[in-house]
Amino acid sequence: MERDTPALAPPGPLDRPAFLRGLAAIGVSCAAPALVGRATAPAVAPLTAGDRAILAAASIAETLAVTTYTHIIASAPFYQRLFPEDQAYLQAARQQEMAHYLLVRGLIGVPSPVATFFYPGGMFASAPRTVNTLVALEEAFIAAYLVGVRDLSTPDLRVAAARIMGVESDHRTMARVMAPGLDPRDGGPLRFVTGSVGKPEAVDPACNNGYERTLGWTHIEQAVAALRPFVDPAAAAKAGFDTAKRYAFAPFTPTLPTPLGAF
Repeated sequence: MERDTPALAPPGPLDRPAFLRGLAAIGVSCAAPALVGRATAPAVAPLTAGDRAILAAASIAETLAVTTYTHIIASAPFYQRLFPEDQAYLQAARQQEMAHYLLVRGLIGVPSPVATFFYPGGMFASAPRTVNTLVALEEAFIAAYLVGVRDLSTPDLRVAAARIMGVESDHRTMARVMAPGLDPRDGGPLRFVTGSVGKPEAVDPACNNGYERTLGWTHIEQAVAALRPFVDPAAAAKAGFDTAKRYAFAPFTPTLPTPLGAF
C-alpha cells in the first residue's frame, strides 16, 4: 500500500467573513467582472457574489490543474517510461484543464490571481507521490464543482459546472488506471492509491465510485481551505509541502479533439 501524500481532509465550514479574508490572502478579487470570451462561455445573467466566489475558486483550481499536468509532462522522470496511452491521457488532460480555465476566466472576466504553486516534496520525482496527489486534487475539483452545481445561481452556470465536473471525474479514473502501469524503476506497479480521503484504495477497478464523492463539502469555502496549501506559503509549510520551490502556471491555447458544443 502507498501512503505518499497528505490527504486533503475536508475542513469544517468557514463563516463568510473568514472566507473572504482567505480569498484576499491568496489574491482573489471578488469585484464584479465584465463577461468576456462569449464564444466559449455560456450566456448568463449578471453574476451574484456567490457565483463570483465559486468561479474565483474554480479559476485557481484550473490554474493549479494546468500547472500540475504541465510539470508532470515536462519534468517528471517517470513520464517517459509510461505507456504511450498514459502519456496521451496526461497530454489530453492538460489541454482540457486549460480549456476549463479559459471558460471560467471568460465568465469572471479576469485571469487567475495565482500564478505559482507549491507541492509536496518530491512531487514530480516520485511517481507514487505524483499519482496520489493527482487523484486527491481531481477528487477535490469534483467536490468543488458539485458545490457549484448546487449553489450557482442560474441553470446555465450549473450546467457548465456539471460538464466540467464530468471531465474531472474522467481524470480521476485515468490517474487510477495509470497507477498499476508505473514502471518498477519508478515504484510501480502501484496497486493502491491514497486520494483526498486519506485511505489507500485498490486501483482495481479503476472506476470504483458508484457516485462521485462530495467530501462533505457544502460551501465553496471548504474547497478553498483544502487547496490553500498549494497556493499559500504558510499553509504549504504547515502541510509539509516543499516551500523552497514554486511551480509556475504557463497559459497556452488549448486544442481539443472535438468542438466544445453549445451549453
